[in-house]
Amino acid sequence: MKSTDKIDVREIRRKLGMNQQQFWSKLGVTQSGGSRYESGRNMPRPVQHLLRLVHVEQIDIQKIKKEDWEVIEYLKSKKPDLFKELKKEARAAKKG
Repeated sequence: MKSTDKIDVREIRRKLGMNQQQFWSKLGVTQSGGSRYESGRNMPRPVQHLLRLVHVEQIDIQKIKKEDWEVIEYLKSKKPDLFKELKKEARAAKKG
């Protein structure tokens, strides 16, 4: 999701079967703030990124720890082959 992409946040929320309070609270946004975004007000880039992570990628951001992120970044930069292998294995494990 690029900042230039026009997204229909209301449609995403409805497809997930959530009310505004449920949907926006997972991002740390108030219901009234979320309502404004759904009505067309510009959404700040950090909120767009959180929306993608939480509601599109289905990542529970409350479970992410700084050290987990550091390990990921280390693997990606210093051991890219191992990162790719682990990523592939994780996907396979999730599927079956």
